[in-house]
Amino acid sequence: MTGPDWLAEGFESNRVRLRAVAYRMLGSLAEADDAVQETWLRLTRSDASGVDNLGAWLTTIVARVCLNVLRSRNTRREDPLGVHLPDPVISPADGANPEEQALLADSVGLALQVVLDTLAPAERLAFVLHDMFGLPFAQIAPLAGSSPAMARQLASRARRRVLGAQAPDPDITRQREAVDAFFAAAHRGDFDALVAVLDPDVVLRSDGGTAHPQASMVLRGAAAVASRTLMIAQPAALKRPALVNGAAGVVGTLGGQAVGVMGFTVSHGKITEIDVILDPERLLRLDLTALGD
Repeated sequence: MTGPDWLAEGFESNRVRLRAVAYRMLGSLAEADDAVQETWLRLTRSDASGVDNLGAWLTTIVARVCLNVLRSRNTRREDPLGVHLPDPVISPADGANPEEQALLADSVGLALQVVLDTLAPAERLAFVLHDMFGLPFAQIAPLAGSSPAMARQLASRARRRVLGAQAPDPDITRQREAVDAFFAAAHRGDFDALVAVLDPDVVLRSDGGTAHPQASMVLRGAAAVASRTLMIAQPAALKRPALVNGAAGVVGTLGGQAVGVMGFTVSHGKITEIDVILDPERLLRLDLTALGD
């Protein structure tokens, strides 16, 4: 096999993994795809003839690209409330396909991606590469511009933040029961029933994007979330069950077009986090074909 053919085949065999690394690093599907494309371009301009492990080498390249993107994010998120949710991975309610599973793996729901977005770039790099993809700190250290010991500390600091995130119920059926109860109560306008299905310390994050800044907010507490839910309920919207980052969620549609995505974190039968994306620009990019008619 010729050099270019070998590189192309090696890159394609690693593409799904590279996209998964980039998504965890960036929280944006579009930017993840751009990072993978940039990795390919860098590969074609490099001499990889002496590379023993092409997959590991490509992982370090895509991680370096992503780190540069994270460090250059200085104007993107200017919402006064600081609400920006990661891009959701939407799958049919009966299961994700293999590529979607690779994107998600340990990341169930949007909750982990939300926490990752709060980390410093070097912390996120160290945690994602070591804890999620098993790279040794000796390999991570040059990317972070640190020693292996410092890279270990960066990952440890990130891990403490991540461990504070609410762990969801592993049973999708239990998750779906709580989500269905939530929407049934909202449909009836039953405030008490809504509060009953919500954890007392529930957090709702809503991202309206630049088009709907008034919809961007963070609410805490069952009463506040229930009140807001009853205020903004859209009876006309078709609520299509889906997996949102591997957890029970809903895609709201009108006329076949997505008008909202809701991801839920359910723990011990109660909804502990609700992440709502109402940004029309991002909703337009969603591929809903897998959800059926």
